[in-house]
Amino acid sequence: MLPYGRHSITEDDVEAVAEVLRGDWLTTGPAVGRFEAELTRWTGGVPCLAVTSGTAALHVAYTATGVGPGDEVITSPLTFVATASTAVLRGARVVFADVQPDTGNLDPGAASAAVTGRTRAITAVDYAGHPADYDELREVAGRAGATLIGDAAHSLGSTYRDRPVGRLADLTTFSFFPTKTVTTAEGGAVAVADPERFARASRFRNHGLVREPAEQRDPEHGGWHQEVHEFGLNYRLPDVLCALGLSQLRRLGAFRARRAELVARYHALLGGLPGLTLPARRSYTDPSWHLYPIRIHDGRRREVYQRMRAAGIGVQVNYVPAYWHPVFEDLGYQRGLCPEAEAYYAEQLSLPLFPDLTDAQQDRVADHLAAVLR
Repeated sequence: MLPYGRHSITEDDVEAVAEVLRGDWLTTGPAVGRFEAELTRWTGGVPCLAVTSGTAALHVAYTATGVGPGDEVITSPLTFVATASTAVLRGARVVFADVQPDTGNLDPGAASAAVTGRTRAITAVDYAGHPADYDELREVAGRAGATLIGDAAHSLGSTYRDRPVGRLADLTTFSFFPTKTVTTAEGGAVAVADPERFARASRFRNHGLVREPAEQRDPEHGGWHQEVHEFGLNYRLPDVLCALGLSQLRRLGAFRARRAELVARYHALLGGLPGLTLPARRSYTDPSWHLYPIRIHDGRRREVYQRMRAAGIGVQVNYVPAYWHPVFEDLGYQRGLCPEAEAYYAEQLSLPLFPDLTDAQQDRVADHLAAVLR
């Protein structure tokens, strides 16, 4: 089966991991700092914290923001459920706002209409790797007195109006799952510009431990003493995985270039094919293209999905609207809430896209899709 996404591992990656395994630190060691420093280069200097997953990154971001019971978080339903579920786990109510029909990103107008006096955060999702309209969302968040969070699980390395993802929101989260632009097997990160929020995020990912004597309530015990002032979790990403991530980051530019090349080839191969819409790109963005999301017209998405997979082409659907999941239905969310997102989902299909995809494999995908649609 040709997958819709796949990691790209070289001998340099293997050697980077092996070097850590032969060393003194498997976790909480120097590879973590090196990985975070290299990631900070890609966020335009905004400091980064490595964590165990993209989901953990979102949980850390909401915690650092102070999201809690009684607060509301506005976000897109066209995302993996973690964007919303981690806010609920903080005790907040999620308010889903509709998406732009061309990019699938959070619509600033819909987000503005969803603002109430309880809005604590607005979380944009860079769907498929295309950055959301951050300048407009920044204005919405500013008027609401809310924190702007970027869920950049898809968009590491992307730019918006010549600014890198990571500098566009107050906090930005990343995912390093194997299908993402770079991988640490499992892993994620949070980019946080504000020092106070950074400190809170750092402690939350490490059980809430306070080790600095000047900040402890009862520091007179000795060098071993540590305290917990607020509960946290173990979201530390170990050195073994950070070493893999650092090796991968050194190829991020090449990964981005190959993905862009494949997207251009898909555009050329599928541009005249009836019955589908190709993904949009705003002129002021340079996406990293995690997905190649097409829209299949005339109610044929399920048929196309089944026939492509039967032919060994692992297309995928991204995503079921978050509030369609039973856990949100049980909280009272109803279908029909975001018509544009639901219409997008009804037609969406992701074609295979990853750096090691060959031109011949891509030609096969395009040829079979054409045969199915004709």
